[in-house]
Amino acid sequence: MIRNVALIFFAFLLAGSLFSCENAPKKEIGLQLWSVRDDMKTDPAQTIEEVGKIGYDFIEAAGYGDGKFYGMEPLDFKKLVNDNGMEFLASHTGQPVPDTSNYEEVMAWWDQCIDAHAEAGVKYIVQPFMDQYGYGSLDDLKRYCDYFNEVGEKCNAKGIRFGYHNHNKEFTEVDGVVRYDYMLQNTDPEKVFFQLDLYWIVVGGKEPVDYFNEYPGRFLLWHVKDEAELGKSGMMDFESIFAAAEISGMEHIIVEVERYNFTPLESVKMSYDFLMDADYVK
Repeated sequence: MIRNVALIFFAFLLAGSLFSCENAPKKEIGLQLWSVRDDMKTDPAQTIEEVGKIGYDFIEAAGYGDGKFYGMEPLDFKKLVNDNGMEFLASHTGQPVPDTSNYEEVMAWWDQCIDAHAEAGVKYIVQPFMDQYGYGSLDDLKRYCDYFNEVGEKCNAKGIRFGYHNHNKEFTEVDGVVRYDYMLQNTDPEKVFFQLDLYWIVVGGKEPVDYFNEYPGRFLLWHVKDEAELGKSGMMDFESIFAAAEISGMEHIIVEVERYNFTPLESVKMSYDFLMDADYVK
């Protein structure tokens, strides 16, 4: 009798454990395709297939131009991504801040760009650069903030969120003000979010968690990056950063590898495995 009760109890625990594992939320990890840029140039279809096999859930493109993605029509590229088990979630693209001589041309470019992304079902468009005006005077930087607000409003009208991706220069000062802080303070949170590149902010001498606490909810996307493959440099305290994910407003994490110790596809697989093995990544 006792033996039977023990067996029943063990079976109950085992079933509960299996149920818990089956219902645990799966980590969702995306890849910025700039990480495999050379492969995307030579064989985008095969590259997308290999990225899907690694286990990535979605991609962020870095190949928009003239209404197409990597030379493919929006629906064709979306189908390629979907057929390999992933979502076409986000895209890097953009234009430098216009002046009176090219304002209409730049805004027409954005209209076509946003329409193409909407057709492909993209949820986030991120501009990953500024020209020299972004690193000039505060007045020049204010031009960029006003411009991003206007582009963000256009994106909102088509159900897309617009964001800005930093490098390290944004953490320099102008007139005693950190450029990145100025951008956060002079863009409308309803129109512009920030995709924080975790590596470049550290290179810029600042701490991601400090920004999460100062500007909660502004960082919908993260670029999870290291000197090369994730976790190899020893300079990135990912555990502390991920502990502050909720206050940051983070909705999605995106791997980006720009320097490699292995082939790009091997490197993005190692980075994916690093995040999958990290208990602090939920």
